[in-house]
Amino acid sequence: MIGWAVMKRCMYLLMSVILMIVNHLVSGKDTNINLLPTSNDKKWFFLKKEDMATDNHNTSHAKIFGKYIFGYNFHILQGIDKAQSHAMDGGGYFIGIHAIPEESPIGYDLLLFGKKLLNHPRTSSYCSGATYTAFIEGLNLIYADGAFNISDKLYEAMRMQETNDARREDNIKYWGYWNASGFGSEMALVQYSHMGVDIKPQNARPGDFMNISWRKGGGHSVIFLGWYKDNRGGKYVKFWSSQLATNGMGDRMILLDKIQQVKIVRLTKPDNLFFLRVQQSVNPFIAGDNVHFD
Repeated sequence: MIGWAVMKRCMYLLMSVILMIVNHLVSGKDTNINLLPTSNDKKWFFLKKEDMATDNHNTSHAKIFGKYIFGYNFHILQGIDKAQSHAMDGGGYFIGIHAIPEESPIGYDLLLFGKKLLNHPRTSSYCSGATYTAFIEGLNLIYADGAFNISDKLYEAMRMQETNDARREDNIKYWGYWNASGFGSEMALVQYSHMGVDIKPQNARPGDFMNISWRKGGGHSVIFLGWYKDNRGGKYVKFWSSQLATNGMGDRMILLDKIQQVKIVRLTKPDNLFFLRVQQSVNPFIAGDNVHFD
């Protein structure tokens, strides 16, 4: 049986969450309510038609999709808006590690807690660079009060380049796992840093990170915005990322028929960043999830 002390603690935590939700609704402020893990009601999250009527290049993700959630995911949506604000036309999509200059994960000099992670060689971006940028910008917002700093060792582990600005190869530290083939955001956020958890498709919420495995081969790193059903029976997923179809960063909606599997993860324990084991190993051979809804 569960001890009385444990029950009291659970009741206290539940009441704390309820009080923060009430305060949020009354005051309209999101300062406290969004410093918690995002939750769900174990039901499929479907967007409404009016959520579709936005330009692909917009900085309204926190406003449009944030109303459906609370928690750290809200700051990830704000991170999307921060990244997109640097390229309101998308900024260009480019991949090519042997090009001169080589590809750039994102088109601006990205900072974590005021420390530069990237000297951008181009103004273009690609998918995993865009999602990692929204993740980093989200962390900057979560710790906006400056209460936390990061050691030189951890800072180096988060960099998107080596210290001489050479390309950081796949499977090397945080960015190397995030950028690796397969379900990179799962390897980095869940296995490598223990900052997040796996999420089943029916529990996905705006601001979750998602890797897509295409039926035609290859993959895509995106941030989930919602599932959608049209009046003709079409089934879609809406996401934000960097891709050729949006000239770099932007929103896109794809038919589920094009998707083989997905892997969705959620930021739940950002504080674990400060306890990162830099040499932590990961298992790249993880199973994805099929997406089926009526």
